[in-house]
Amino acid sequence: MAGASIHLLNRRFLVASALKSAQDEGIGGNVQDKRVLILGGTGRVGSSTAIALKKLCPSLRFIIAGRDRQRGSSVVSTLGENAKFLEVDIDNIKSLEAAFNGVDMVVHTAGPFQRAENCNVLNVAISSKTPYVDVCDDADYAWRAKSFHAQAVAAGVPAITTAGIYPGVSNVMAAELVRAARTDKKNGEPERLRFFYYTAGTGGAGPTILTTSFLLLGEDVTAYSQGKKMKLKPYSGMMKIDFGKGIGKRDVYLFNLPEVSSTHKVLGVPSVSARFGTAPFFWNWGMIAFGKLLPAEFLQDRNKVQRLVQIFDPIVRATDSIVGERVSMRVDLECSNERTTVGIFSHKKLSVSVGMSTAAFALSMLEGNTQPGVWFPEEEGGIPVEEREMLLQRASMGTFNFVMNKSPWMVETNPKELGLGIYI
Repeated sequence: MAGASIHLLNRRFLVASALKSAQDEGIGGNVQDKRVLILGGTGRVGSSTAIALKKLCPSLRFIIAGRDRQRGSSVVSTLGENAKFLEVDIDNIKSLEAAFNGVDMVVHTAGPFQRAENCNVLNVAISSKTPYVDVCDDADYAWRAKSFHAQAVAAGVPAITTAGIYPGVSNVMAAELVRAARTDKKNGEPERLRFFYYTAGTGGAGPTILTTSFLLLGEDVTAYSQGKKMKLKPYSGMMKIDFGKGIGKRDVYLFNLPEVSSTHKVLGVPSVSARFGTAPFFWNWGMIAFGKLLPAEFLQDRNKVQRLVQIFDPIVRATDSIVGERVSMRVDLECSNERTTVGIFSHKKLSVSVGMSTAAFALSMLEGNTQPGVWFPEEEGGIPVEEREMLLQRASMGTFNFVMNKSPWMVETNPKELGLGIYI
């Protein structure tokens, strides 16, 4: 046990040293001066990703692509001389093809991905042989992207879909919990995987996250129970989950999120579900009410939902200014011997953390770690097992609580004591 602890400490020291070297020297010669196209770069996620990538690798060159030249100029000013703005319409193939000319990677952050009718960006990435990362958070879009796997392999193009904070980092956390459980045979076989997410308000992302949330209210929730696929009502199945220090116990509800089906298939865990909750508490009540009062046809119409969001946007922004934008993820893995292991990731600012998480995936791909094909984050072709710890270390920069592979009582705020120092 002592030897294992020393090995773990040495490994963490090496990772920390590598991170410091990366920040000081720009990661490595194979990455320096490469050109990264960020679609949706004028938005919260895209601009945050660019800022995080610059922090990790100052010599990268950025093309900030979007429709708003004024906002684009502001982002470029923040990034400095190695950045420029390019007006791009992702629904226009010729506009996309022109934007891809001469770039070494595209990061697609132009959401929301819900109800998107095509994978134009991925198509152009494959045809132009450009490495691709997206921050998709929609199950249908994710599997549509995955259907291009054979074409990407044939073209020699590496691509990762659903590579943000959640899904994305949460998938890699789940993969590491499953790997650790299967490595230690006394744990038994992984049987149930549960994702829990919390953000204060909209996490500072404003209309995009609110639009995504409303659109998800129009979708039945996919979950798996002992290998059987289930369809459940959105924003149902409330649970009170302890996210540990700085967050505490929060109500979370079932949502239809892509990591449920991808981790079920890729990691082979028979029971998988995902829940999400927000603050203040009345936002959860409001979402439940909207889900019951608004017809499914309305909630499935992207244009109608975006118009509704415009009405609520001032109220949402005012609330966000009060409640902040803390974010937390908790991933629980239960094994056949009834042992549960947990991973927790908490940050004060979602708008910062989502950028650092996305940048971690982009940088790993720039370093040549992703094989040709379209991959989910938990697949070894996307992020190899030996690279997962580095990705998680990069993504968790700035977190105030990041732990992996711990028992629940070690991370919860008020664990239950059975006596004699035994907790559950």
